[in-house]
Amino acid sequence: MKNGTVYDIVIVGGGLAGGLAAVALARAGFHCAVVDAANPVKMREAAFDGRTTAISYASARVFRRLGLWDAVAHEAEPIRDILVTDGRAKSRFNDGAVSSFALHFDSEELEDATPLGWIVENRFLRNAIFDAIETEKNVDLFAPAKRAGANFNDGSAEVLLANGETITGSLIVAADGRLSALRGEAAIKTNEWRYKQTGIVVTVAHERSHEGVAQEFFLPSGPFAILPMTPVHEDGQITKHRSSLVWTEREDAAPAYMALDDEAFRTEIENRFGSYLGAVSLAGPRWSYPLAFTLAQSFIAPRLALIGDAAHAIHPIAGQGYNLGVKDIAALVDVVTEARGVGLDIGAMTVLQNYQRWRRFDSATLALGTDLLNRLFSNDFPPLRFARDIGMEAVGKIAPLRKVFMRHAGADLGSLPSLMQRDV
Repeated sequence: MKNGTVYDIVIVGGGLAGGLAAVALARAGFHCAVVDAANPVKMREAAFDGRTTAISYASARVFRRLGLWDAVAHEAEPIRDILVTDGRAKSRFNDGAVSSFALHFDSEELEDATPLGWIVENRFLRNAIFDAIETEKNVDLFAPAKRAGANFNDGSAEVLLANGETITGSLIVAADGRLSALRGEAAIKTNEWRYKQTGIVVTVAHERSHEGVAQEFFLPSGPFAILPMTPVHEDGQITKHRSSLVWTEREDAAPAYMALDDEAFRTEIENRFGSYLGAVSLAGPRWSYPLAFTLAQSFIAPRLALIGDAAHAIHPIAGQGYNLGVKDIAALVDVVTEARGVGLDIGAMTVLQNYQRWRRFDSATLALGTDLLNRLFSNDFPPLRFARDIGMEAVGKIAPLRKVFMRHAGADLGSLPSLMQRDV
C-alpha cells in the first residue's frame, strides 16, 4: 500500500546503488520507498550494452548476505590475478613498448584464496536487484516517477512527485548520481574538477582465454584496463572469450577514436591490447563519457544522507567506484539499525553524523588516492616513468605489501560494516 504511507526511508534513485540500498535497508526491517525516473520494465528489457561493474570480494559478501549473489554468480567472472604494467601504445610512428617492470597480484596469496573480485554485466546486477525489490514487502517502488522537489522538516522529510503525490519518511537517501539534484537542494557543496580525459568502454572477443587475469596497462594518455568477462556458450561449448575494456584517452583525442569505423577502432584496440589473447574483435557497442572527480563536502544534511556517486564520483583507474557506494550502503544500514535499537530518530543529525564520520574520510582518502595515481601514471615524463616502474617492482617483491594492496582492491580494509565483514 502506497497512498498515505509514512516510510522509514525514502530512496531517490533506483539504480545499482539506490536499488541495493533499498534491499539492504528492507532486510534490516526498514519500510522503504524507492523513487526513480526510469521505467523498470524498459530497464529490464534493455539488451546487452557492454557495460560492466567490478565487484570487490568484500562487496560480494553484501550480495551474498542479502541473498542476491546466486542470481548473478553464473554471470560473474572471477578476477584471479591483476597484472599492472607501464608502456606505450603501438602506432604507425613506433612499435609500442611494455616496461620490463610489472606488478602482479595473485589471489592465491590471500587467506582463503578468494578471487580479488568479479566482473559482472550491469544488466544482470540490475535485474537481480529489481527481482529482490519486487518480492520485498518492505519496499514500495515509485517508477517511472519524476521528482519535483523535497522538503526537510524537524520531524520528517517529504519527496514531492510531479504527479502531485507526496512521499513522507524519517530519512531521505540520495542515490541520484554524480549530478545529484538532492545534494544541490540541500546546499551541500562539492570539491570537483574535470579530468582532461574521456573513458571509452567496449566489450571485445578474443581467441584465447584470459584465465581470469585483469590487466592494467598504463599509457601516457591514461590507463587501459582489460577486465575478464564470462565467455559465451552455445550447446555447452565456449564459442567466444570476452573481456571488458575501460580505455582512458585524452579528451581532445577521444572523439576521433569514437568516430572510427569498426575495423579502424578494432585496430586501435589491438595496438593497445597486444596479441597475447590472439585476434580481437568487437563484441558490443562503444560508450564514452567525460571523466571527473566529485567529492561532497558533507555526506549528510538534516534528514538526508548521500550514497554512491551522489557522495563521491572518482576516476575509474582502480575500479572502486561502485564498491565505495556498497560500503556507504552497508555502513548506513549499521548506523540506522543501531539508532533504531536504542529508540533514536534515524533521521536526526546526531545519528547521521555517525554515518558521516564513518564514510567521508575513507571515501576522501580513496578518491584522492585514485586521483594521485592517475596523475602519476598518465604522462610520459621519463624520470617519473622510471621512478614509478622501480616503485612497482619494489612493491611486487614485498609480500606483506602486496597483500595490503590486494585487500585494498578487495575493499577489505578499515572499519568494515557488518554486511562486508568476513565470515568467522
